[in-house]
Amino acid sequence: MAEIARLSTRDADFDARLARLTAFDAAQDESVDRIVAEILAAVKNRGDAAVLEYTARFDGLSAATLAELELPRAQLARALDGLPAVQREALEQAASRVRAYHERQLAQSWQYTEADGTVLGQKVTPLDRVGLYVPGGKAAYPSSVLMNALPAKVAGVAELVMVVPTPRGEKNQLVMAAAAIAGVDRVFTIGGAQAVGALAYGTPTIAQVDKIVGPGNAYVAAAKRRVFGVVGIDMVAGPSEILVICDGVAPAPDYADWIAMDLFSQAEHDEVAQAILISPDAGFIEAVAASIDRLLPQMPRRDVIAASLAARGALIEARSLDEACAIANRIAPEHLELAVAEPERLLPLVRHAGAIFMGCYSSEAIGDYCAGPNHVLPTSRSARFSSPLGVYDFQKRSSLIHVSRAGAQKLGRIASTLAQGEGLTAHARSAEYRVDK
Repeated sequence: MAEIARLSTRDADFDARLARLTAFDAAQDESVDRIVAEILAAVKNRGDAAVLEYTARFDGLSAATLAELELPRAQLARALDGLPAVQREALEQAASRVRAYHERQLAQSWQYTEADGTVLGQKVTPLDRVGLYVPGGKAAYPSSVLMNALPAKVAGVAELVMVVPTPRGEKNQLVMAAAAIAGVDRVFTIGGAQAVGALAYGTPTIAQVDKIVGPGNAYVAAAKRRVFGVVGIDMVAGPSEILVICDGVAPAPDYADWIAMDLFSQAEHDEVAQAILISPDAGFIEAVAASIDRLLPQMPRRDVIAASLAARGALIEARSLDEACAIANRIAPEHLELAVAEPERLLPLVRHAGAIFMGCYSSEAIGDYCAGPNHVLPTSRSARFSSPLGVYDFQKRSSLIHVSRAGAQKLGRIASTLAQGEGLTAHARSAEYRVDK
């Protein structure tokens, strides 16, 4: 029988147990941070040479120059052409949906004119250059390429530089094909903190980027933390999370299996991923528990799933669906499934979630790959103040202020008064010079 916590909101210790369950120590490992600091300093000071040394040391990949580790666009195109037809079609359809969704996020510049002729507005400009980190080796994450690269391209980013480690030269064809579809401009087969450093500081071969996005291991995450401020970053993501709210109304006889597999879909990521079911239907909770026990032995990653469910998973009985939504807001999950007959009724109650999946047929897995919205989502309760990755992450906004001569008569006096109140004489006089004498 799978080990997973059972909670009820009627229990006196529910709040304390829920707090312990959802707590996650995101503190940095000091040894990792120390190594990363050394690597970043070396890359900053020695550029290409340091990147090549660490790539040979950590990835077993040697090259005389960093330029040798750049993949030509023709090689990306060949990877795409060499895919089985069904894989290529799936990638292209996913890319089309992701692109179409993100095109709706594109912000435009705007301005308005006041009665005295003063013009105020906002100029929206894409970032010049963005770095995309993609995990490499045997791992295949073409979906991460699409989800990170396509919003940048929709935003109008001029150059998108992808770094992907290829241990012992092992390249992933799906990842290269996704880069071709997404229109990535340059791809270097480097990874780890040294790749983050190259993107952040620039080297003779890799120009400095303005922002770094994409997932990675603890060393990549630590490197992104350290270079933030020199460049922008998307986020430092925590473990994957799913919270399913279910009313027990089954659209199919094996519906409990559906929900159990939804929980597995996040638990299989790693041992600290979190999968939680909340339902007011005690009988349905028991049915899902039985499905977990029956299906778990069939899963290739059953050991990881079992460890995740035991450490951070839960089946929670709530008094009502409204109470379930209140609990969801406390948890602020990365993925929230409203697997209920009337999800529209619950939607206004949800305030904090990275992505909200409405209804019984909206599995989180579809969102991961091809629904269209981005799968790069806030974790570890950061959905309380953060949003999914989007086009807006690759655009910046500049304020426009064009004061007319007439406008300066009024605004200059206001500015002067406030500046004098703050003891900033030069500010006051600068404004006063524009006021007619």
